[in-house]
Amino acid sequence: MLPVVLYGSETWSLTLREECRLRGFENRVLRRIFGPKRGEVTEECKRLRKEELNDLYASPDIIRVIKQEERDVQAV
Repeated sequence: MLPVVLYGSETWSLTLREECRLRGFENRVLRRIFGPKRGEVTEECKRLRKEELNDLYASPDIIRVIKQEERDVQAV
């Protein structure tokens, strides 16, 4: 997912609103990939929270990757 979303991101100047929208997009995609979580006792399906998604998906979040690429471009 990251290579497609990050194409050309080294030239972006992110605003706070864009950061929030990218985080929301990332969470929606991860929820779709990992699906709902079943409760251990009730077997009830519920949506995964941000923290649970971060635990399942071991890569750094999309904003951190974009900011690192910005720093790499500025260093050159």
